[in-house]
Amino acid sequence: MATVYYTDDHEWISVDNGVATVGITDYAQEQLGDLVFVELPEVGKSLSKGDAAVVVESVKAASDVYAPVDGDVTAVNEKLNDDPALVNSAAAGDGWLWKMKLADETQLEGLMDEAGYQAMIG
Repeated sequence: MATVYYTDDHEWISVDNGVATVGITDYAQEQLGDLVFVELPEVGKSLSKGDAAVVVESVKAASDVYAPVDGDVTAVNEKLNDDPALVNSAAAGDGWLWKMKLADETQLEGLMDEAGYQAMIG
């Protein structure tokens, strides 16, 4: 079963057998408003923790989504090219952004669980 972690930048990361699926939280998509464009990373790209990996553009603003850990992009959510609003309707599900193979699983230790994240957004 996958374990889900959260970042201070409002990303969620679901980890299963060394592969992480990354998206933005419901809170983040509510703050952004209706998404009109998502710029996804290239498959094979190496990301370091804190790197801007994705750009999401809403009717309000453009915002970066950061890599929560080091790793290599193994897949991107192609559905978002045609339907970026999928992030608004299903941020924690079908609106995922990219998948990555973890380079260092110990980096997960610095992330929050759901209770910690809920406490942060209060």
